[in-house]
Amino acid sequence: MTDPRYPIGKFHYEGPPSEQQKQRFLDDIASAPANLRAAVKSLSDAQLDTPYRDGGWTVRQVVHHVPDSHMNSYVRFKLALTEDDPTIKPYFEDRWAQLADTKATPIEVSLAMLDLLHDRWLRLLRSLGPEDWKRTFRHPEMGPMTLEKNLALYAWHGKHHVTHVTELRRRNGW
Repeated sequence: MTDPRYPIGKFHYEGPPSEQQKQRFLDDIASAPANLRAAVKSLSDAQLDTPYRDGGWTVRQVVHHVPDSHMNSYVRFKLALTEDDPTIKPYFEDRWAQLADTKATPIEVSLAMLDLLHDRWLRLLRSLGPEDWKRTFRHPEMGPMTLEKNLALYAWHGKHHVTHVTELRRRNGW
């Protein structure tokens, strides 16, 4: 049985991507908002408040987490493109998932936020030249990160969380 925390496997980076791989990562980021929207379509409040696994976040928390995380990534891209190897500030995603806006905001707000954020983020990503992808930021826990590695991470991240929801739906017959 697959680990429900990582239904598509843990993130693994195999080194600098080819242009074809990079295009697939961009396509994954482009499709993430629609895929998340489709994954939660027609779920009731009770279903949205169901954890995707024992001890895991609820579907509602997952939906709010994705734009929170992707917004942080977008800012990291901009920092790396405008500063020399900046040290970024990580955030406590588990604490963010407990805040009132995560518990009380309708998911449509975060789905719309994700649509608009990805529109803007993809405009930036598609404008990058070969040397831009080599730019870095420093993550205090993960060390130096190139923008191409961060691209791969967030292509994985969107699919990772969409699969949390789709696997829960499959298991529960929703």
